[in-house]
Parts: sequence; structure tokens; C-alpha cells
Amino acid sequence: MDRWLYEAIVKGDVPAFLRLVEQDEDLLKQTTSRSSNTSLHLAARFGHAELAAAILELRPEMVGAENAEMETPLHEACREGRMEIVSLVLQMDPWEVYKVNGREESALFVACERGRVEVAKHLLGNPLLLTLELDSWTTSLHVAVSAGHTETVKEILKARPAFARKMNCQGCSPLHLACSKGHLEITRELLRLDSDLASLQDLEGLTPLHCAAAKGRLNVIDEILSTSLESAEIRTRKGETVLHLAVKNNQFEALRYLMEILNVSTLINLPDTDGNTVLHLAIAGKLSAMVIYLLKLGIDVNALNRKGHTALDVVASDASNSGALAIVPALLETGAKRGEELPPFSPDIQRIAEPFAPGRFHENIQNLPKKKASGYQRQHHRHRHRRATQLEHQMEGIRNARNTIIVVTVLIATVTFAAGINPPGGFNQETGKATMGRQTPFKIFMTFNIGALFLSLGIVNILVSVIPFRRKAMMKLLTLTHKIMWLSTLFMSLAYVAAVWAIMPHGEGMGWVSIELVCLGGGCTLTVFLLLGVMLTKHWHRKWEWRKSNEKKNKDGTPKSTNSRVGELRMTKRGSRESTSNSDIDSSDQGGYHLY
Repeated sequence: MDRWLYEAIVKGDVPAFLRLVEQDEDLLKQTTSRSSNTSLHLAARFGHAELAAAILELRPEMVGAENAEMETPLHEACREGRMEIVSLVLQMDPWEVYKVNGREESALFVACERGRVEVAKHLLGNPLLLTLELDSWTTSLHVAVSAGHTETVKEILKARPAFARKMNCQGCSPLHLACSKGHLEITRELLRLDSDLASLQDLEGLTPLHCAAAKGRLNVIDEILSTSLESAEIRTRKGETVLHLAVKNNQFEALRYLMEILNVSTLINLPDTDGNTVLHLAIAGKLSAMVIYLLKLGIDVNALNRKGHTALDVVASDASNSGALAIVPALLETGAKRGEELPPFSPDIQRIAEPFAPGRFHENIQNLPKKKASGYQRQHHRHRHRRATQLEHQMEGIRNARNTIIVVTVLIATVTFAAGINPPGGFNQETGKATMGRQTPFKIFMTFNIGALFLSLGIVNILVSVIPFRRKAMMKLLTLTHKIMWLSTLFMSLAYVAAVWAIMPHGEGMGWVSIELVCLGGGCTLTVFLLLGVMLTKHWHRKWEWRKSNEKKNKDGTPKSTNSRVGELRMTKRGSRESTSNSDIDSSDQGGYHLY
């Protein structure tokens, strides 16, 4: 756009603008470089009504001009609250009010977003305009609520009260947005219109009270509970209460306020779908102040989640954290125990295990006589907890082994690379070639050194590139890389022996020294391989015995393969503590280690 024309529009200098247009009428066709705004867009933005009228008189068709974002001059006028220009444009072409920009936003939408009450009130006089928003996810009410424009919200609710129940793409009603943002007056207006709005849930099952608790909006929480106390009992799709949301988002003041106003005895010990109470979540989040406060309220410290973990187990799982360790004395003072320390007939095990026992297995338990069912549940829970602990320990060991292999192979690659570019005997200063390059020990050294280097690099690339999620796949990967690592280590040892042989003097009386060094190095390596071979043989023997005993126990009609969930449950039903579905884990249980 011409610089003089732009300055005239910004200043609203109508005479200067008209003089420039008389000199060159094509100036009216010019737009700004980036946004493609016409002169009428700019006049609407800066609120120059007289200039806008002059432009429309010269070029009436510019009333519907669109910029790069598909916005008309009416969008600009509504966004900036230029009521005179809005009236002028609508007098020229009333149909402009129905146009939307590239984001599907109408002129009413942008006016409500900026809180332009007068403009919104004028546009709301057109009932058809609001009807167009019925098919869209986000309405003008949503944006007005989100921005906190109370007066604009009141005007929209007068014109279209049904919008109060309209959900956006996340399933959030306007009340959800008001509570999350902490807009108290808007919350009151919406609840005054319809108190049942407090019970609406979004796609995740969150109510407006949940949103307020997650953000720590105490005044909004008080307003909702004073209108609808029943909303405090609604739980999300993950089984979370309003207390869970407050703890998860570290809203201590909100938690304390809720504890004071609600019936704590019915909410404080409720678990979510993972079996976690608010105490589990507070400890997992390392929220020491919350933990101490919850313990003072008498929360059940020995409640078990679905993993069979109590609050003390959650602390132990992150023993490296000093903040978590600080709350251990407080837990112990209230009688907290580890899950494995709870007695077999503990009511905690029975209470937590029952609601989350899966599917038909749970139904079968319910059909048994009462005494049998409870004993069966406790036995199944103990077996499942022991099983989960074994799997967790083995997976942790596998992950540590993977990291160790990466570190070792990187060290091998570093050492062999350094030895390759600084070979024994050095270089000839004139030719730059290795001085011992023609000797057989040197050739052996270079062969094994190169092999060790590239094998170790291959292991690093494999372990970094492939990240298995299943235990079986992880074991296969580690078995492969472990064997390659041993081969790389052997190559590096042989390269070292060859290098020592190459640089040792071979004169009269010195040959025995080289032979002795080779024997010493080879003997150490063979000893290590021999010890590991013995351990591996013992491990295979235990695994063979485990399989043999399992086959004997399965002669009563149970399928030999117990790798399925059904097989494992049958084993559990017979009460066998030794029968499980994975020979690798159980054959390693006695020795406390697993070789691969």
C-alpha cells in the first residue's frame, strides 16, 4: 500500500485521502503487504467513520472485501468496538453479519471475545445469527466466558439461554470454563440460570467443581457447593473424586477447604480406578505438607492400590528422593506398613481387592460360599502381589543390564578407537605409516582392535535405536547384544595381547616373558568364562527342574502351557505358590539372579 495513502487512513484525514484517490483511483485497490487489509479494513480498525463512509461511497463493493484471514471490515469494526462503522456496514449490506473468517468466527464471535458489549447487544438483536452457532463446537458464549466478560455473558444468556448447556470440542460447558478460569461473577450468573449445570461432565468426566479444585479457585468452589452440594460426590471416568483432583494438581488450600466443608469420612478413603487414594497420590507427588495433613485427618494409611502397594510402598519405590524419605517417620507413627507386611486376613486386602477384581474371575468368586470366597480372594491377592513384585524386580534388573551394556560398549569403543589411531610402536615421521605395520603381531592387533571397535558401535546403535516394551522382546535383545559384547571384549583382549607381544623385546632370553604374559591374560579371560559357564549351567538346570515339576503337576488335566491368563488363574485356584506362568522368573527366584 502507498505510504501517503496509509498515513492518511491512519490519521483519518479525509481530504488528504480524497486528493490521493483523485490523482490515482487504483490506490483504492491496494492492500497491506502481509495481512492484505484494504483501506476500509484500516478505517474500521482505527474507528474513522467519516473516512469509512467516503470509501463506501466511492467503492460500495468494498463492504464485502476479505483480507488474508478471510475477515471483512465488519470483523475489524466489531473486534475494536466501532459501533458507528458497524451500523454503517450493516446498512450497506445486512448479509455481511453472517460471514465467518478462516477460523469459522462470525462478527458476533469476535465482538464477544473482546467484550464489546454495545456491539454484541446490537448484533444479538438478529435471532438468526445465534442460530448459526448451534452447529459449531465453540459459541460466542464460550469465548465471552473464557475471557471473563461478565456483561457480554449476561446479554448472550438473555438472548439464548440454551447456550449454557452447549459443549465445546473437549466436552466443556461455559460453566467448566468459568470455574477453570476463576470467574466468580460469571459462575454465579450461570448457576442462577440453571443449578443443574454444576452436574455436567466433560469427555473425561470432569465437572465444573473438579475444574475449580484442579485450579485452586476457592471462591468458585464455595459458590458451587453452596448451590449444589451433590456435585462433590460425582467422580470422573478414572474414578477420581474432587479430592483426587486437588491433590494431583498440588492445590493444598483447595484440599483443606474441601476437607472442612465436605463429609470427609465418605470421600477421603475412596480409591480411583487404579486403587489409589489421595494419600497414594500425595506421596507419589512428594507433597509432604499434604501427606502430613491427610495423616492428621485419620486417613487409611494401609489401603492397597491395584498394584498391591500401600502408602509406604510408594515411598520405598522412590527411596532416592529426600523429600519422600522425610515423611516415612510420620507414616510409621500412624501404623503404616508395607503391602507384604499386612496379615493374610487383613480387611484392607479384602476391601481393595474386591471392587477391581477383573471380569468373570470376580463373578466366580462371588458365587462361592462366603468363607471360601474371602479366603480365595486373599490367596489370589497374595499370589498376584508376589507375582507383580517379581516381575517388577526382574524388569528393573533388565533395564539396568541394558544401561550397563551401553556403558561398557561405549568404553570399549573409546579404548579401541584410541588404540587404533595411536598404535603400538608409533608412526614413521617421514611416511606417516605405522613403524610395525609389517609385523604379524601388529596385523593381529589391528584385526582384533577393528573388530572390537565396530562390534561395540553396532551394539550401541542397536540398543539406542530399538526400545522394546515387552519383557520377552527385551530379553531377546539383551541376549543378542550380550553375546556380541562378549565377543567384542574377547577381541579387545586379544588385541591387547597382540600389542604387548609386538612391543616386547624378542631377543635371547626374553621370549619366555611374552609367552608368560599371553598365558596370564588368556588364563584370566578363560577363568571368567569358566565361572560364568558354571553359573549358566546351574541356572539352566534349575529352569529344567522347574519345567519338569510343572509338567508333573499338570497331569491332572490342566494344560501344560500356562502362559495364558486362564492357565495362571487355574494354577492360583489350586493354591500352588510355586506354579506360575513364566519359567525365567521363577527359575531365577532361588538364586536371586538371572543369566542370559
